[in-house]
Amino acid sequence: MLISKMKLSFSRNAWVAVAALGLVACGESEPQTGGAPPDMRRITVEQYRNVIHDVFGEHIEIASRFDPLVRTDGLFAVGASNALVTPSGFEKFYKVARSVAGQVVNEDNRAVLVSCEPADASRADDACSRHFFAEAGRYLYRRSLTESEMETAVSAANEVADHFGDFYSGIEFGLTGLLVTPNFLFIVDETEPDSSSPSGLRLTGYAKAARLSFFLWNSAPDDMLLAAAESGDLHTEKGLKQQVDRMLRSQYLARGVRAFFEDFLDLEKFETLEKDTLIYPAYTVNAADSAKEQLLRTIVDHTVNKDAPYPEIFTTRNTFVDSHLGRVYQVPITRPDGGWQPYEFPEDDVRAGILTQMGFLSLYSHPGRSSATLRGKAVRELLLCQKVPDPPGDVDFSLFNDPDAPSRTARDRLTAHATVPSCAGCHKLTDPIGLGFEQFDGIGQFRVAEQGAVIDVSGDLDGNQFNDAKSLAQAMHDSPGVPACLTNQLYSYAAGRAPERDEREFVRYLEAAFAKSEYSLQALLGDIATSDALYAVTQPKSGPDGVRAASINGKAKQERGS
Repeated sequence: MLISKMKLSFSRNAWVAVAALGLVACGESEPQTGGAPPDMRRITVEQYRNVIHDVFGEHIEIASRFDPLVRTDGLFAVGASNALVTPSGFEKFYKVARSVAGQVVNEDNRAVLVSCEPADASRADDACSRHFFAEAGRYLYRRSLTESEMETAVSAANEVADHFGDFYSGIEFGLTGLLVTPNFLFIVDETEPDSSSPSGLRLTGYAKAARLSFFLWNSAPDDMLLAAAESGDLHTEKGLKQQVDRMLRSQYLARGVRAFFEDFLDLEKFETLEKDTLIYPAYTVNAADSAKEQLLRTIVDHTVNKDAPYPEIFTTRNTFVDSHLGRVYQVPITRPDGGWQPYEFPEDDVRAGILTQMGFLSLYSHPGRSSATLRGKAVRELLLCQKVPDPPGDVDFSLFNDPDAPSRTARDRLTAHATVPSCAGCHKLTDPIGLGFEQFDGIGQFRVAEQGAVIDVSGDLDGNQFNDAKSLAQAMHDSPGVPACLTNQLYSYAAGRAPERDEREFVRYLEAAFAKSEYSLQALLGDIATSDALYAVTQPKSGPDGVRAASINGKAKQERGS
């Protein structure tokens, strides 16, 4: 059984000008950081699926749900280091592993996926088993199997093959074993001595490759990256840059960017999203799926395909729609099959950027009505990295929710909270932003009135006044907090932890470099991926976590004879 724990308001142009004047660390060498102790992070469901598909093919079905990760410091990628594997959680992993292994060796797939043929399919074959486990294990473990690991897999496979008189049953059993070990289910920060490091430690080449590939591609390293790890090239500035440049040009970068923004924007909430279909007949499960997909397609097209400035995702009129979204937006769909097509909202349309799309507007609303508070809170917390305090437990919502109250619009009703001292502080942070979206109902359909009263959508974002959702989008575009928040969260996502205290200067350095690149997300990805900070490690902590990390590294070194 697995052990239980494996572990504020000036324009964008002004911000660029400040960077150019040298008031931030633009153009300076990378600040040195101490890093953090080595750790282990459980792979996500999507990473599990990507690895299996990359190794064995996209036709392998993975029909199960694993125990959820806990969002920490705003990201599941950070919470992954605190993941637990409970007995019931292990059973889920084991069930999926058996299913995957069974598909790999079935009669339809074995000729392609098992790249050797046994001398006799009715008995064990040591040489073929070793060949298969060496090849598959290298990708699944993100390194070559140790001799001990190889012996365990081959012995298990041989025993089952001889018992059942079927070589492929043995391979299935051995592969199942590989898929339920910590070396596959966890991204392990293996270390080795490094006399040039202040801590005397560095990540192994394999560990650097894994950190890099899960960051940029949301999957395990490919053959070229593993080869660079084996040769030591990843420990050189030139070798690391060559691999990062190659990975940034890869088709898999879009997959990695999608994964980050799904985490960053908290899009897993779509799995539990509910709407009253009597109030919103245009809402369907398919429409909700399309709303999420539209957000991600827009972001990937903007930041990867076009490499356009990141803040412009809040003002761009370019997006993609399908028949489900066409009904919500009231726009024509020209494809006969109703599939995805590019679309540009007219210049005079109030919609601009991802915050006026159904994905954001429906996710941050109630089942039967819009919510200025939820939308404003999402902008503050997700996109500006500002924590909004939770409401007190004794809030009286009766006046706000009373359908017979004389207040006709959300703005009118929210004045009820503004008059309560315990509520006013938080609502001043959220409502002036969220009210800018009130021309969109609970699923994002446009409207100009609520209960017969014209909706006032003017508001304020940290001193920047706006009069509709489009000018709010421009205020977001101009806010220096937007790229600063993204930079902080992207580094946390890459490292699998929040920045340490001594890394604050490095994060500011990244912010300045981001500004200098005209807010190119790809440039920021490259700066993080080639930085010393991303791979810096310190001595393991004392206590259970430290013992865990030290024992993992010690065992690996012993088995490799180092």
